[in-house]
Amino acid sequence: MGKTETQTGAIQAGFSYLIWGLLPIYWKLLDRVNAMEILGNRVFWSFVFMVVVLFFTKKWGLFIQTIKGFAKNKKQMVALAIASVLISGNWFIYIWAVNNGHMIEASLGYYINPLISIVLGMLVLKEKLNIYQYISFLLAAIGVLIVTVSHGAFPWIAVSLALTFGLYGLAKKLINVDSAVGLTLETLVVAPIAAIYMIFLFFTGSNSFLSVNTGTDLLLIGAGVVTAVPLLYFAKGAQKIPLSLLGFLQYIAPTLTLMLGVFVYQEHFSKIQLLSFIFIWLGLTIYSLSKTKLLAPKGIKIQKGKKVTL
Repeated sequence: MGKTETQTGAIQAGFSYLIWGLLPIYWKLLDRVNAMEILGNRVFWSFVFMVVVLFFTKKWGLFIQTIKGFAKNKKQMVALAIASVLISGNWFIYIWAVNNGHMIEASLGYYINPLISIVLGMLVLKEKLNIYQYISFLLAAIGVLIVTVSHGAFPWIAVSLALTFGLYGLAKKLINVDSAVGLTLETLVVAPIAAIYMIFLFFTGSNSFLSVNTGTDLLLIGAGVVTAVPLLYFAKGAQKIPLSLLGFLQYIAPTLTLMLGVFVYQEHFSKIQLLSFIFIWLGLTIYSLSKTKLLAPKGIKIQKGKKVTL
């Protein structure tokens, strides 16, 4: 892999995480709209946008071919349906959390997510961990435990976001399709439900779309674009850079969200929360370094983001 290609991949992946980190600002502009209605519009307009993308990138034939292939591969079809439900659930929880003053806990969820993926990989895909990765998970678990004990309640927002996105990633591993086609199919599965819900809101007079103002309408339609664009850039970038570099880049989004919550939207950030984040940050740092030469176990060579036994 050439240096230029790696740099391009890093820019593409970094750009996607930058958008994800700043998305709370977008959802805050829609804080007077019901979270479920935002989700419905996000799903529906994401599908519409992706159909346009397929048309202009001349991938419509591949899209039809992939659908026909699913008829012969029930396992991929089920995985696609599960992925669609999981990512929709993840979007709803995130939008609700941001617009109800839980931005810091939402960022915590995406800090935990890589470590949830470790456990899922170990339990489901039988992936083996090295000692540093076990330590990183233990430190993160301590961080979550601190938050739970200090608040007297389980951090369900953070854990739900981490679990839904982690399980989404697992389901995606079972779906080997083009990134644009895959995203179109995922939104296609839930788009009819989203459309029915939007129509229901319209006929019951409880809709915000087409009833508040043009600015709100444009923001709801634009939700599809701000959803699809970072996912597409992420898929392109992830293919060009080592896993270790991707591991570092993925913390851009929750860090930006955390900073927005604390410094822009003035959410309370206690010393106990800071202690919890320190444990999680330390765990994530060790995990990221475990994918590089610095903490690679003896007898293992790290090359292009993969472990190769010598």
